[in-house]
Amino acid sequence: ITPQQKREDSFVLLEMMKKASKEEPVLWSNSFIGFGIKRHKSPHTGREADWMCIGFAPRKANLTLYFGANVDAHTLALEKLGKYKAGMGCLYVNKLADIDLKVLKGMIESGCRLK
Repeated sequence: ITPQQKREDSFVLLEMMKKASKEEPVLWSNSFIGFGIKRHKSPHTGREADWMCIGFAPRKANLTLYFGANVDAHTLALEKLGKYKAGMGCLYVNKLADIDLKVLKGMIESGCRLK
């Protein structure tokens, strides 16, 4: 993973999510690092599929954080999080220095409880 900052941030996320979920990471689709499994039903199509409870993907442009399909459940935390973009059930963060890691930790722990 390059640049170096994204690599270092990825290791921080890995440890935070591993500790909160008490599970080992699983590689999903060759690019997502996920923890836990939750059965998700699409509100639009009714289709069901297994998906990670929490996870992230280190992308070229940013770090993409996944909270299952429950990003909307974190409305109050998002107000305090810092600099991010949201869309399609995930958050996009350029670097962890842009956000409040205590708020993120709370979101991760909450995402683990929403199994």
